Amino acid sequence: MESHTPSHDDISKWKGIDIIYFQEDLRKKAKGNISEKSFYTYFKSSPMSRLPRIDILNLLSVYAGYSSWYDFKKKKPLHKNIIQPEETTLEPEKSYPENAYTEEKSPAIPPHYNPNEDTFSEFVLPKTTHKPIINESFIFKLKKYLWIGVSTILAIFLAILYFADSFFYRTYTFKFIDADRSQPVQNEVEVKVLKESESPLTYKVKPNEPFVYSTKDKTLKMVISSVFYRPLSLTRNLENASKTEIIELKPNEYNMMLYSYSRSKDFKNRRAQLENLISDNAVIYQVFDNQYFNVETMSKQRYIAFLSLPTTSLENLDVIESKISNGKIVLIKFRIRNNEKNP
Repeated sequence: MESHTPSHDDISKWKGIDIIYFQEDLRKKAKGNISEKSFYTYFKSSPMSRLPRIDILNLLSVYAGYSSWYDFKKKKPLHKNIIQPEETTLEPEKSYPENAYTEEKSPAIPPHYNPNEDTFSEFVLPKTTHKPIINESFIFKLKKYLWIGVSTILAIFLAILYFADSFFYRTYTFKFIDADRSQPVQNEVEVKVLKESESPLTYKVKPNEPFVYSTKDKTLKMVISSVFYRPLSLTRNLENASKTEIIELKPNEYNMMLYSYSRSKDFKNRRAQLENLISDNAVIYQVFDNQYFNVETMSKQRYIAFLSLPTTSLENLDVIESKISNGKIVLIKFRIRNNEKNP
């Protein structure tokens, strides 16, 4: 890459920021893109068990100066020992003759010998007599009606339990507005409902929409957060509470400034503003949208250099969290959304 020196010569050991620079360089030279998922699948795995898809091979061949993958193979023949995908074959089912199984015949009843006449006669089983079952139809009907009666009583009991429990539930509506502008919050709001001896329940509220919650508890504890607003812990006594409440969220000016700087076209002024805004000892985390890396740290200067780079990746930058101490940002947590549809 001409505009960036990778952190390691081995491509399998590249970090997240190296991949972003490589994607940007690939867009400029080959007019295409390889997603993070494909990069980790084909370049971060060792040893390589199979070649990438033909569209990815064509894209990389153009990036390397060839017209296509076919042109690359023609000028740079592949080694014969490259592993190819294994083919699997199914074992044919065994066939059996039609007469492989025969029914076992029951032994015939031998003829009966009569010693007086010295003759054989057909053996006849003795007849048995059964006493008739008294009132069999009555017992059957009785069981049928008992089953219907028990089922009906059980259904009524369950219905009473359901409606009796729902009778004690009440529904509350919370609307979120910007404390400075008195306008509805334009970003997604996260609401965590805290309950004793239970894990928090997390709800995502879409922009301009209220949070509707039904409960039979007498107290409601919530933690409300949004990307451009300060977290708010809230406790409400629901015994005499209104069914609709408006909650004001205070803006997080530092998150707004970081977001604004990442989209500014004045790169020289942007660097100066970030130098003044971020502490020299700030801890900066990049959170990844993939299954290979979760979090990666970077220095202040590397973060400022990344925000000063004219790359389309900054359009997908989200500031997840920031902390302030003595007027300086001491913690930044951000991510690059993986919204690309290319391979």
